[in-house]
Amino acid sequence: MMKNVFCVAALLASPALTPAGESEPNSLPRPLELVGLHAYADKILCAGETIHFRVSSTVPYELSVCRLGQQVDDPAGDEVLFTFPKSPPVAQPIHPGSFVFVEKAFPADQPLEALTLECWVRPWRLNSWQTLISQYDYPSACGFGLFIDADGKLQFYLGDGAAYRKELAGVGPQLEVRRWYHVVATWDGKTKSLWLDGELAEQWPFERPARVPNAPLRLGSCGQDGSAVNILDGDLAMPVIYGRMLTADEIAKRYDGKGLEPAHGEDVLACWPLGEERGDRIEDVSGSERHGRIVNEATWMIGGPSFDGSKVSRYGDYDPATDVTRGHGLRFASDDLYDCRWNVTHEYRIPKTAKPGHYVGRFRFEIDGVPRLYDATFVVKKAEDQPKAPILVIASTNSWLAYMATAFPVTPPGLLYHWGTGGITNSPGNPPTYCMYRNHHGGLPAYKVGVNKPWPNAGPYVLYASGGSGYSHLTRAERFALVWLEKSGYDYDMVGDIDVHRNPDILSDYKVVVINGHGEYWSREAYEGLDRYLCGGGNVLVLSGNVMVWRVSFNEEETIMECRKLGAGLGGRAGCTVGELWHSQDGRRGSLMRECDLPAWKVIGLSMLGWAGIGPNDFGLYEAEQPDHFLFHQPEQVGLKKGEAFGGDPSGGLPRSVGHECDVRMSMFRELTTTVPAGATLPEEPSGITTLANGVLPRYSGFDYFTRPLRLENAVVAHMIHWERPQGGRVFHAGSLGSGWGLSADPKFQTLIRNVLHHFGVERTK
Repeated sequence: MMKNVFCVAALLASPALTPAGESEPNSLPRPLELVGLHAYADKILCAGETIHFRVSSTVPYELSVCRLGQQVDDPAGDEVLFTFPKSPPVAQPIHPGSFVFVEKAFPADQPLEALTLECWVRPWRLNSWQTLISQYDYPSACGFGLFIDADGKLQFYLGDGAAYRKELAGVGPQLEVRRWYHVVATWDGKTKSLWLDGELAEQWPFERPARVPNAPLRLGSCGQDGSAVNILDGDLAMPVIYGRMLTADEIAKRYDGKGLEPAHGEDVLACWPLGEERGDRIEDVSGSERHGRIVNEATWMIGGPSFDGSKVSRYGDYDPATDVTRGHGLRFASDDLYDCRWNVTHEYRIPKTAKPGHYVGRFRFEIDGVPRLYDATFVVKKAEDQPKAPILVIASTNSWLAYMATAFPVTPPGLLYHWGTGGITNSPGNPPTYCMYRNHHGGLPAYKVGVNKPWPNAGPYVLYASGGSGYSHLTRAERFALVWLEKSGYDYDMVGDIDVHRNPDILSDYKVVVINGHGEYWSREAYEGLDRYLCGGGNVLVLSGNVMVWRVSFNEEETIMECRKLGAGLGGRAGCTVGELWHSQDGRRGSLMRECDLPAWKVIGLSMLGWAGIGPNDFGLYEAEQPDHFLFHQPEQVGLKKGEAFGGDPSGGLPRSVGHECDVRMSMFRELTTTVPAGATLPEEPSGITTLANGVLPRYSGFDYFTRPLRLENAVVAHMIHWERPQGGRVFHAGSLGSGWGLSADPKFQTLIRNVLHHFGVERTK
């Protein structure tokens, strides 16, 4: 057994791990030390493979590897595969913040005779020091730098490359947030000047030597004691460094050019047009080969100062690749973090015979004498050389990623605890908290999340509701249907969303594919793959609501998920414009899948209507609409009459299936949608859909097909359907995110699902 494990003692003797290309300490932001215990592991792996845990902890802990069992809210029912010896505290910092590290800085101690720094900037906050361009490391190697100070004013520092001197900084005009500015700092050996939007803003006599320090050249940050600090929360475009002073006419011309034209001439020492729009490299076109490497990702595809993304038509045919006036900008954030870069602290080989399902690395520790439990959730797939089960369950891991707010929380005591969309109490030091529902600290819209970070929100005992309903929408929401399948004698395999994205053919040969839990985030590849599976005669069982709502993409390494969400009222990001909806990873339009020509109804028959509250009185039941349908009678009698309620606890209490987020047919959208926006079309519903039951709630916040809000009172908010698709395949869609929750309690609903599985060719093995 000991050959299969690796414990923390090995970490203590090993050198620090740094990703390739980041071996220099000054190529990373200043470290942020974490308090408490935080951990992540490989998110998905096959039985027989090794799981790697990466832990940062300031307290001793015990780690066990467990498969979640058949008692949803009791860890005592879980299967413990292995328990490591108690581990001492081993803290590992994080390094948040994005900037550009230029490998070829200006030679140290080089005297300067003249200098111009130019860029366009759109700041998103103005309450702390930020950097635009610098070769500057405080306090002992201060050369030149263009800054925004803590009062939101421009500052131009020009020194002798030695210790910081306050009198060498020139303070310029006040800026405003979320507005593009053309900023130019000049020096001709005698006078230092700041120009703003083509006009002279400030000027100072400066007839003294200036030298380049032994410090990195950076965009979007400066240095302090070797680490990158004062990171820009904002957008940067067309940064240029000249070896002479630009004239007033030249500055005015550069301002009028709106950042579309690179700088040319022998005095251009570096010019970065930022036209790459993807990847982590930026090119210096001056010929000086001062190419840059983006640290911590940053964000492409936002346009430059010539572009107004709010003026792009939502339903038009805009193509950023053909827009010659769009320009290019790069968005930095002081809390950008997509990979913690932690060392492996423990590893364990999952037995090849391990069952597919939800697993956790379970950490037990104390804070202030109070016991805590922290679960690092991961999915185990069946070994590739093992025979397939008849059922494949897709774990909604994309949604687990999307809701990753407070990745470094203060772990609450107790077992079950509430975790809202915005997260829970953050750790000291305010580590990153952004996700697809929470902006960056600086107010910038969050468009990406990283895989190589903790996702404690995916813990199996996390509740989404704080009002006593006991409702969940992530991992715990999936547990109810899985436990029912196991107790009912159905064998299933499991994969994550990313597996279907990577290889859609993984669905083939399964009799039934189950979309379980909260299948909200889908990639184009996975969507098209599921459609092909159905067209080939496949069967899909959807025990979810709010399915296939937002389009996601992944980078080539599949370590970063991108999602651009328009419409704050829909859970999108405030500050996002239509013009920013195109992904940097594949260049395609993002946001709602129905607006990317990937509507859920076209594949699985229903689309997202909206949401309701999640308190004890906010969940309802299904009412039978077609009780004579064969699924209510073959091979078992469900025993329902028209209008009779089902889908919840027979005693009338919780759980109940209908609520939170629900999906309906296109026929209902056509009734609710009274006008069609210019450039859009209202689709017709495909044929062959049968409504088996309706979910009714007393109040519901819905939307028409074009996401204009509606208030529905005592209305149908969910459809349960059976669909014999004309193009091939069969779908049973329960239409509500709480359907698995209700399934766990209602014998009649359970009988109906057994009939569905029988109709789809699956029988119990026990």
